[in-house]
Amino acid sequence: MGVEFPLRVLLIGNGGREHAIAWKLSQSPLVESIIAVPGNGGTATCPKTTNNTSVSAEDFPALLELARKNNVNYVVPGPEAPLVAGAVDFFENAGIKSFGPSKKAAQMEGSKTFSKDFMKKHNIPTAAYENFSDYDKAREYLDRVQHDVVIKASGLAAGKGVIIPTSKEEAHKALKDIMQNKEFGSAGDEVVIEEFLTGDELSVLTFSDGYTIKSLPPAQDHKRIGEGDTGLNTGGMGCYAPTNIATPDLVAQIDRDIIQPTIDGMRKDEMPFVGILFTGLMITSTGPKVLEYNVRFGDPETQTVLPLLSQDTDLAKIMVACSERYLDSVLIKIEPNYSATVVVAAGGYPESYAKGDEMKVQNPPEGINIFHAGTKLAESKLLTAGGRVIAASATAAQSLRAAVDKAYEGVKLIEFNKMYYRRDIAHRAFKPTPDTKEALTYAQAGVSIEAGNQLVERIRTAVRSTRRAGADAEIGGFGGEVDLSKAGFSSDAPIMVGAIDGVGTKLMIAQAMRDHTTVGVDLVAMNVNDLVVQGAEPVMFLDYFGCSKLNPEAAAAFVESVAAGCRDAGCALVGGETAEMPGMYKEDDYDAAGAAIGVMRPSDRLPCHDAMAPGDVLLGLASSGVHSNGFSLVRRILAREKLDYGSPAPWDSSRSAGAALLTPTRIYVRSVLAALPRLKGLAHITGGGLTENVPRMLPKHLAAEIDVAAWTLPPVFAWLKKAGNVEPAEMARTFNNGVGMVAVVSASDVDAVKQQLEAAGETVYTIGKLTARTDGVAGCVLRNLESWS
Repeated sequence: MGVEFPLRVLLIGNGGREHAIAWKLSQSPLVESIIAVPGNGGTATCPKTTNNTSVSAEDFPALLELARKNNVNYVVPGPEAPLVAGAVDFFENAGIKSFGPSKKAAQMEGSKTFSKDFMKKHNIPTAAYENFSDYDKAREYLDRVQHDVVIKASGLAAGKGVIIPTSKEEAHKALKDIMQNKEFGSAGDEVVIEEFLTGDELSVLTFSDGYTIKSLPPAQDHKRIGEGDTGLNTGGMGCYAPTNIATPDLVAQIDRDIIQPTIDGMRKDEMPFVGILFTGLMITSTGPKVLEYNVRFGDPETQTVLPLLSQDTDLAKIMVACSERYLDSVLIKIEPNYSATVVVAAGGYPESYAKGDEMKVQNPPEGINIFHAGTKLAESKLLTAGGRVIAASATAAQSLRAAVDKAYEGVKLIEFNKMYYRRDIAHRAFKPTPDTKEALTYAQAGVSIEAGNQLVERIRTAVRSTRRAGADAEIGGFGGEVDLSKAGFSSDAPIMVGAIDGVGTKLMIAQAMRDHTTVGVDLVAMNVNDLVVQGAEPVMFLDYFGCSKLNPEAAAAFVESVAAGCRDAGCALVGGETAEMPGMYKEDDYDAAGAAIGVMRPSDRLPCHDAMAPGDVLLGLASSGVHSNGFSLVRRILAREKLDYGSPAPWDSSRSAGAALLTPTRIYVRSVLAALPRLKGLAHITGGGLTENVPRMLPKHLAAEIDVAAWTLPPVFAWLKKAGNVEPAEMARTFNNGVGMVAVVSASDVDAVKQQLEAAGETVYTIGKLTARTDGVAGCVLRNLESWS
């Protein structure tokens, strides 16, 4: 039998959550009356609501008798305890519909072990964990793990059974308190020890009928008692919504990857979830992960998000739609407002605190709600009756700051002895974000592209003074040439091409990671790629290794990686120099440089300026990552984000940030040489990015027009842009952004060249074309830069 209107509701509970539920339900024309058991000082004066303290909220048979006596036809258990104890099953077996999950489904909150095992089974992202019912095994596990941990009592502990220790000593004390000293009673018979996740927390309340989900705006709670998120954990000292980190894309991802799979998994496990699911999330650098599930409205999240429902959004209708399995037919409208809640607690909470103090609460103006929690009416006097006593909630259309300020105005309406509240609610929302923090540039990281260009111009005269037969001594290209046939050697002698380069500050990451097995490849790549763009085949390589104190292991690993790069490029490592210079570098730091020598025939020389024409096509060869340029800015961004090299890479959770950044520069020699006869020009995308490097291969009457939307910005660059708030144009002149080499080919040769390069293992994009260049037009014009935003 379905639910019949009007509703006569039995509301179980006495917290701020229950007052907020009663407040919103009382606005529904579908609700005739509400009995709150036991209720509080706020529900006592709520429209349509009466408190009843004649029965215990835990005595289901007595509650059923009360319900029948008052013709109750709908039950709303507020806290987790009655839900976990099977309140919904009990009342529905007695013929009264209820809002909430079955006893079986309520295990998702009733047992942390159960919920963690559920997440593992259904591949729902969460922290790594282990369950323990044996204290000694749990203690041994704590001694063994190297990462920070969170210790959770598996059973219900009134929201306080989660300990976040800051040391091994604290972890062992918490474990002993929970499992041996029974600080949380039987809830601590079993514990979950899980990896401590870092990031921003979000709470999402989601209505569900077992199939459909409808989530409310994500909120952010403040669990710690002290300002700046310090001190002991509490049930929650304040909350705000919406949050600035909950972008539409993130909200969609949470629904798609976490909440819907949770509801689907519960149904497949024969425990369909009906009611409101609270999902506690950590938004980590690798995406959202579940911290916990609650099977009821959160507190104080409820006091924050219910006021965001529009006036014509009927909470009673939503609840019945969940119970009757037709949630998909109900419209939930969220007002485009901001909401904040400040909880006022008794002095001493969450440890010992007084009860029974008389309170005064003034009537709030429009836009502010006072939601009672630990209060009660006794002989017409309002008294404190709990730790978290009362809360001021406010909404505002203008901004979150306006809502927070209004909530604190609401706190001024509350008065009782030794009242305590945090004065920094929503402080995380007001810290710098990608939208407000300083936009970083390569110059701010200590590298000036302009200064480098100015140096080249300044030394041109000195360099030209060294010209000789066969060598014009011009600089500014990718490498230098000597035509041996014009230098007095035989007429069929080849052209020699030389290039010299270093690895740059990428070496600092290698030194921090103590991993020297890839930067030698970088050194070779930076040189041989500069040779091949001129049409030369690398034949030999020399390296230089400078340090203050020689570390044979590091030096050997470095030279072995140089050899690996030479094998890839097909050139011989013919010599090198190791310079040990005490005092020149710090500790184990070192610097490295290399020189590559190649040869070519005049017919292979690139670029072919005379052959280039408007309409020629630009092909981009994919890079392997950041390669070896822009690392001064990369390191600045990581430092500002407080991300160390050993942390998981935000763009690649399978590797640490350091390991991912040490991905060696791609060597394009073999694939490009095979396609050389059809190429008109090549540009190696190094320092200066696309903006500076592509024009280096072009005649002055042509420009490159590149559509940066022609390929997907790789995750590492997308993260660097967002985290550093780097402007797209700055990205384009600092990094390769996913394209490490650009080739010019005739339109008629595009397909053949692409096939040849792809057969050699390259990923190739058609990225643009050559156009006629007029005065005032840049040598490289980038279209759709906004796509990187």
